[in-house]
Amino acid sequence: MAGTGRIKVKTPLVELDGDEMTRVIWQLIKDKLILPHLDVRLEYFDLHLKVRDETADQVTRDAAEAIKRFGVGVKCATITPDAGRVAEYSLRQAWPSPNATIRAMLDGTVFRRPIMVCNIPPAVRSWKKPVTIGRHAYGDIYAARELIVPAAGTVELVYRPSGGGEERTLLHEFKGPGVVMGMHNLDRSIRAFAEACINYALSEKTELWFCAKDTISKKYHGHFREIVEERCKARTEDFAQAGVSYRYFLIDDAAAQLMKHEGGMLLALMNYDGDVWSDLIAGGFGSLGLMTSVLVSPDGKFEFEAAHGTVRRHYMLHKEGKRTSTNSVASIFAWTGALAKRGELDGTPDVVRFAQKLERAVLDTIEQGKMTQDLARLAVGFAAEPLSTEEFIDAVAACAAAGYHG
Repeated sequence: MAGTGRIKVKTPLVELDGDEMTRVIWQLIKDKLILPHLDVRLEYFDLHLKVRDETADQVTRDAAEAIKRFGVGVKCATITPDAGRVAEYSLRQAWPSPNATIRAMLDGTVFRRPIMVCNIPPAVRSWKKPVTIGRHAYGDIYAARELIVPAAGTVELVYRPSGGGEERTLLHEFKGPGVVMGMHNLDRSIRAFAEACINYALSEKTELWFCAKDTISKKYHGHFREIVEERCKARTEDFAQAGVSYRYFLIDDAAAQLMKHEGGMLLALMNYDGDVWSDLIAGGFGSLGLMTSVLVSPDGKFEFEAAHGTVRRHYMLHKEGKRTSTNSVASIFAWTGALAKRGELDGTPDVVRFAQKLERAVLDTIEQGKMTQDLARLAVGFAAEPLSTEEFIDAVAACAAAGYHG
């Protein structure tokens, strides 16, 4: 695959480095699978937790601005610190999720799709096709404001129009201690989410399901439904030409229907629902390590990442010099997805072909029975010893170099 020279990537790719075991994997992928074959300029941002702390999280905001500027980024998994992490890393504060910050700045939609491998069957027997998640990536609980209510009192929502006046809604009359949360969203962001999901469904020729709970949340969820259906109605002819349909489901009904469906649909979900269902779908198709994730902004900017976390347990073993068997598939596919999009936008088909061949090499490697421990537990037809973290990446590199295609 390498040939006699490296393939030139025309436009810089924004790279966002991360934390713990995924940071180790990230470097292996670059050293063994990417840089030997590509002449690519990487606009590098180190989102290691200590760097975010030292820069008061400015590095995360700078990375998001770079994605806006260059159009495509690729991101390693990062830590969102809780109180334990603040103490562990001696942080000044519990910095917000880098993903949430970047998503808010790009105002995009996150699409997550399982990577299907022949010898790793889905846990749900009826699933024959990928189930894709379209997650609205702005607002809701991720931009909420919270308050611990210490004693009896009144909590209200207050709206003051810029032109004057005031509107109040009683949230709750507390008789004792409690807790409250206020959430928001924006019509323009909901419309952008709807359009992104519609465009994805039409391009992939897949059913579009929007799922919410407007029977309970008649205004908040109901407003989402109104805007999504307004945008879908405006694209009626496009849906007809593509031969696909739009359906609205109460989210609990969608959960029940999904267990009996063969798959092949896009589930358009609000922010928190998309977060939870992404892990459910990933687990159902085998592993969080077998799922792609891309953030798409309304103006066509892209950030590719793995859908899983930093694999802390394996990192502790790695620091002790012990053998690890960490799944790197999603991280590799983050790189290939970003490179394919970069090549597509640049009009450089050789870069696109490189990304596609590397993805094929990953799947071929697993289908030959060479895989990490998490996948070996799920695979059928093989009893080979699981490969270590580095051995699997070496096996992918060898497969790609040999041009093996099953």
